[in-house]
Amino acid sequence: MTDLVLSEINDGIHVVRLNRPDKKNALTQEMYAVMADAVCGADDNPEVRVVVFTGCEDAFTSGNDLKDFLNAPATGADSPVTRFLRGLGATSTPIVAAVNGMAVGIGTTMLLHCDFVYAAENARFHMPFINLALVPEAASSLLLPRVAGYRKAAELLLLGEPFDAATGVEAGLVTGIVANDALMETAMATAAKLAAKPPAALRQTKALMRTDHADIEAAMTAELNLFGPCLTSPEAKEAMTAFFEKRAPDFSKFS
Repeated sequence: MTDLVLSEINDGIHVVRLNRPDKKNALTQEMYAVMADAVCGADDNPEVRVVVFTGCEDAFTSGNDLKDFLNAPATGADSPVTRFLRGLGATSTPIVAAVNGMAVGIGTTMLLHCDFVYAAENARFHMPFINLALVPEAASSLLLPRVAGYRKAAELLLLGEPFDAATGVEAGLVTGIVANDALMETAMATAAKLAAKPPAALRQTKALMRTDHADIEAAMTAELNLFGPCLTSPEAKEAMTAFFEKRAPDFSKFS
């Protein structure tokens, strides 16, 4: 297990903490594997009644580590990324997120699958897929319009601009905004309440509320089928070259 993700189970609460502060918790395939194990194994683990995701220091996650992702794109059915995404959509174990800073890409879209999302006052969200000539993932193309409404989803996905915690609440992504120094206390208090509930009824209640598994699976499949080709497109090459060269991309030559 990588030390870039800290995983600990106590009193029915599985805390998964992203631990790569020098890279703002940017996610590698190895990190995704640990996260995937946490969500995919939760339903069958009698020691786990709730999963809590958070980051270390001043970031939840800055999204995918682009160099790692480009060197070894992993969008196949058995890849850690796909396992994590499908696990999020399928698990009946409650998930709590404590967003302690920037939440970019998957750092924002994964929140659509969490049951409680607490954001620190300094939390900032960003779904920059369009800016990288990519399509969204984690079934966000389906779930975000459902919770935020089409107009707000279009604003966040088609413009791809950062937004604050208050906008996250408005868009239905965030349960509540919490003082920075009270974030984990708040998230863990909710997790403790959930862990004290009758576990079978808790999971069954979540499953009853989330009856759209087939729709989520179909949306993830459609996104993944487009995501791979997008990664190798000329538009993506220009976007990512510009990113690494710290300049604005030029899409004027594309039609």
